[in-house]
Amino acid sequence: MIVHLVDGTYELFRHFYGLRRFNKGKDRPCGAVLGVLNTVLEMIEQGATHIGVATDHVIESFRNELWSGYKTGDGIDPALWAQFHPLEEALAAMGVTVWPMKELEADDALASAATLAAGDPRVEQVCIWTPDKDLAQCVRENRIVQVDRKTKAIRDADAVRAKFGVTPGLIPDYLALVGDSADGYPGIAGIGPKGAASLLNRHGRIEDFPPEILGEQRELALLFKKLATLRTDARLFTHSDELRWNGPTEAFAEFSARCAEPRVLARARKARPAC
Repeated sequence: MIVHLVDGTYELFRHFYGLRRFNKGKDRPCGAVLGVLNTVLEMIEQGATHIGVATDHVIESFRNELWSGYKTGDGIDPALWAQFHPLEEALAAMGVTVWPMKELEADDALASAATLAAGDPRVEQVCIWTPDKDLAQCVRENRIVQVDRKTKAIRDADAVRAKFGVTPGLIPDYLALVGDSADGYPGIAGIGPKGAASLLNRHGRIEDFPPEILGEQRELALLFKKLATLRTDARLFTHSDELRWNGPTEAFAEFSARCAEPRVLARARKARPAC
């Protein structure tokens, strides 16, 4: 089996702002949610059988306690924010496994789910559907890969090395040095992507750098690495079979009616696997 793990927060943002290009600011209450549901249904129609979707039920996590500048929910468009929790409810009603994250982030859920699924010998491959560079640290040869839906690129370990100049295991160190503006930490002054890759390939992990390389900035670099390192210990499921999609639940009809969108219900029923 192939396990597909979807970054629900990214997909919601993608569909919301994609629709914004056409709706002239008149956002449908369920517009972005329906976009995500149709994306998941498209995956199912193309053969996906085992799917899990991770979402940020709240934006803040334990990382905000470590770094005051870490990303928060401030600035999120209210019309977009209003669709976060309905997305989780809609996915569950459609029969899709969904992990609404609170103390951890959606990225942590994806990393944890990938680790769990890869430990199942029946799983041939794990596909993490997100362009987020944080998730590159989860890639393992061709067993765990990252898929960028927008560019259609499939990123295995060789592709991670080609893009960032380091192996997947050094991505947290790389991000600690260069920073991540999306997550709100700046990296180490004076170190860019090429310099970071060169240092890491020469010395290995930040912990193994000679003291003079980072000097007084060593502790800051280690803090940023902690921010960049995804958790893989969330016990999201016991068996990969729990991720199998068996069709929509009865509650999905109510959601479809509430959003005045019967087509998504018909599409889900048509895609439902035969017993």
